[in-house]
Amino acid sequence: MTASGLAALPLLELTVVLPLAGLLLALPLGHHGARATLALAPIILLVTALLCIEIMWSGAPIERVAGGWDVPLGIALRADGISGAFLLTTALVACAVAVFQAQGGQDGGATRRSTFWPLFLATWGALNAVFVSGDLFNLYVALELLTLAAVAMVAYGSTEAAMRYLLFALSGSLVFLLGVALIYAGSGTFDIGLLGSAGAGDTAMTVAAAFMTAGLLAKAALFPFHAWLPPAHGNAPTPASALLSALVVKAPFFILVRIWFDIGPETSGVLMQLLGYLGVAAILYGSLLAMRQERLKLVIAYSTVAQLGYLFLVFPLAGAAQDLPWTAGTWSGAIFHALSHALAKAALFLAAGIVIEAVGHDRLQGLAGLARDLPMTVFAFGIAAVSIMGLPPSGAFIGKYLMLTGALAGGHVFLAIVMIGGGLLAAAYLFRPLRLMLLAGETQPAKAIARRRQVVPLLLALAAVGLGIAASLPYALLQIGRSLTATEGIE
Repeated sequence: MTASGLAALPLLELTVVLPLAGLLLALPLGHHGARATLALAPIILLVTALLCIEIMWSGAPIERVAGGWDVPLGIALRADGISGAFLLTTALVACAVAVFQAQGGQDGGATRRSTFWPLFLATWGALNAVFVSGDLFNLYVALELLTLAAVAMVAYGSTEAAMRYLLFALSGSLVFLLGVALIYAGSGTFDIGLLGSAGAGDTAMTVAAAFMTAGLLAKAALFPFHAWLPPAHGNAPTPASALLSALVVKAPFFILVRIWFDIGPETSGVLMQLLGYLGVAAILYGSLLAMRQERLKLVIAYSTVAQLGYLFLVFPLAGAAQDLPWTAGTWSGAIFHALSHALAKAALFLAAGIVIEAVGHDRLQGLAGLARDLPMTVFAFGIAAVSIMGLPPSGAFIGKYLMLTGALAGGHVFLAIVMIGGGLLAAAYLFRPLRLMLLAGETQPAKAIARRRQVVPLLLALAAVGLGIAASLPYALLQIGRSLTATEGIE
């Protein structure tokens, strides 16, 4: 198929329409919604891959206006390199989670409920809508759909955790919406492209961006707004934990990147520095808490708190001087880390789900010798852990290396030290459960788990490593439509 042939297809619209159409199809099917989801998932993956190819071939963002009206009445859709990368990663993780959970297991009760698969598809559709929305109001609508679907899935495992999540999320929504209203009052538009080219006054834009940022931090669970994340991710059913940690918390970060790098005012240096130091606190606090946990899923959940901190280092590193050569690599490094973390963290949670299914719990002290019964699962956990630590040749290594070199080039020595220290702390809290699984010891017999089920987290873990091995292609994709002007990085 040629570039013109791809351009003639409504690929951008289909990335959102297909999951939401699947939602409507799965609702009346009840627990049979798994079949509809499994039939639809590869189609969405194919559409997403073709959209990425179209973006690469065109060398420019793909823009559409849905609804039959021009902006501002029509629904503005836009997919650039970062959108394509997040869309494709979302499709890969979602397909893996769907295949994993459709085979049954410890959370089978959740999947048998008539609402699970519609909620799964709603989450997928809302994520895609966030990644392609071209205006702030539609971003808000998509984010709210994502929140409601995610909270409902958490409620399958813990009503208390779901209510805490909902409280944080709704509070964040109100503050974010206030910022959107201030933007519209000052500019008369929600369109991100128009705001980026014209913009409101610097002071008004900074105040509005500060409100939106505060609301999004609550949804992203950045320290100190992280209190909802460990109980939600640690107690949710396995597929929900994987989706939440791998994808859902990335959506607010994606919007923050749009706000600060596409439409943010130039007078926002202090706020960007603040975001960076909150990221530092998240890396240290999340890592230390992860080392103290006695449940495997809570170790992984607190790891998410820590790893999210790395993403927010991009704001002081790449935001202060966007025209310097090293800022391009720093910006791309943060996105690389986000994508690699999504793949590896989904693998960790799915592996933890298999462990719970096999032995009936996730207490660390009861996992000794588990590698004897579940070698493939433990191997997948180890590969994913290597990626989270940022060791070569994983995608996280590429991301953290680019951020580290950017920090040193920009004179941010303290941030560089924190990044290195965070990697060492990650090794400490992830090697602990891995060491226990590998040690010989008396443990209760593990239930036999089908190999086809265990292969899913292994493939995700290998994908996280493969992202680093084939780094040039995703790096080139990320440069398309990027707001920064520098281009140095991976050759």
